[in-house]
Amino acid sequence: MGVPKFYRWISERYPCLSETVKELQIPEFDNLYLDMNGIIHTCSHPDDNNPHFRITLEKILSDICHYIEFLFRIIKPKKVFFMAIDGVAPRAKMNQQRGRRFRSAREAEECEKKARESKFYLQRKDLILTALHQEQNLW
Repeated sequence: MGVPKFYRWISERYPCLSETVKELQIPEFDNLYLDMNGIIHTCSHPDDNNPHFRITLEKILSDICHYIEFLFRIIKPKKVFFMAIDGVAPRAKMNQQRGRRFRSAREAEECEKKARESKFYLQRKDLILTALHQEQNLW
């Protein structure tokens, strides 16, 4: 979820927080604090646009570990390396997300149904079947 205007507040208070650095001129850091929620989400949902995308738990864990190691090798903290993970979302937020998912799934079904009924869908399906038949004849 996030704290409203937190980034603006912290970047105004600590202007050195957000600086562009060159790869070979990375300054020394005493501490590295990671918000693991963003890392976990990115590694477990690398292709959010594909509803049929599947990934194994082993792959997720491997990607998370590789990313943490990558950051650690770049930053090289001298004193503290801290990883924070949020707990379970509150019930109200879980209910809101569930409702949003059901609504979007229903809307997707309706769009697909309309597409199937349209002439374009029938022509496209016929075109695919014809091409598939021709491909089979070449075998």
